[in-house]
Formats: sequence, C-alpha cells, structure tokens
Amino acid sequence: MNEQQLADELCRLGRSLFERGLSPGRTGNLSARVAGGFLITPTGTSMGDLRPGALSRVDDEEQHVGGPRPSKEAFLHAALYRARPDAGAVAHLHSTYATALSCLDGIDDDDALPSLTVYAALRIGRLRRLPLHPPGDDRLGPLAEAAARDSAALLLANHGSIAAGADLASAVDVMEEIEHTAKVHFVLAGHPHRTVPHPGR
Repeated sequence: MNEQQLADELCRLGRSLFERGLSPGRTGNLSARVAGGFLITPTGTSMGDLRPGALSRVDDEEQHVGGPRPSKEAFLHAALYRARPDAGAVAHLHSTYATALSCLDGIDDDDALPSLTVYAALRIGRLRRLPLHPPGDDRLGPLAEAAARDSAALLLANHGSIAAGADLASAVDVMEEIEHTAKVHFVLAGHPHRTVPHPGR
C-alpha cells in the first residue's frame, strides 16, 4: 500500500474497532509504518472519528513531524517497531476482556493468557504482561521493546493490550484474538479445560 492507502485503511479499521465496542470512548491507538517513521492516531481522538488527512506522523527518532499531536503512547509503538523490524503496524486497545485480564492478580506475567484455541496459539503465542505504568509514562518503552523481541503481543498491567503485525489487518487480528480468548478464559473460569501448546513448544 502507498501512504494514502495506509491512512485510509488505518481509519477504516479504527472505525470498525470503535463501532464494535473494542475501542471505547477516546481510547486505543493504531499506527502504520511509512518511510522514515509511522502514521499514528492523534491524541484525544476517538477511533470512530479518524480521518485520513488528520493523522499524526512520527519519525524514526520519535519526533512529531506532521499532523496533529500524536497519541501519548506513540513511544510504545516506536518500541515495538524497533524490536520487530518486520512489523508494518501496531495496534493498542483497551477492550473489555483483555483489560480485565490485565488487572487480574496471580496470573503468570510471562504467559498471561492460556492458549485456549488453535487460533490463539497461532496468532498470539506467549502473551507477556508488563508492569503497571501510568499512560504515557515512557519508562515503559524499554520494557516493551525488550519483551516484544520474543512476544509480538503484550499485555499492559491494568491498562490493555498491544501487538505488532506485518500489516494493519494482522495487528488488528491479534487484538481481536486476544479479546476473544480473554473472554473465553473468563467464561471457563472454574471449569476444567484444555489448552493448545504454543508453536515450537
């Protein structure tokens, strides 16, 4: 895709996430890698109101170089792009079940979500939970970068989830899979169940 097509796709997917309740209010953000940096949703903007001509642009040095002020979590997107040079997009959501999972006590921070379905094992793999930081706290950046080197999807404690993908559709697919699997996890709570091994285990 060229840059205009990427902007159109980012807005289309953002609206879809908003309309399906996966990005409530003015939460969540999407980005797509372009030459010299990435396009990202602006700060304080509902994903239901995104417009291709009003996206933010951030360069490879994390400097705001175009459009409205970028999301305060642009540094997290930059961290995932550094960790995963093959990634073409990053998605971050505060969807209900994934956020509820991020708040649970007593789960394994190195593998926070059991692979309950074949698709969870294939699309998510190991979901690591990072420690609690306030939104916009760039001290989380180095932790996310280190964790993303072997986990394309991450859970942010008491916050939500974030994932890198080959393209926007792939990154959003992972977000949807995390949300679905987290919902299944809560539905199964207290019931005996089986899990699917992660690939390579």
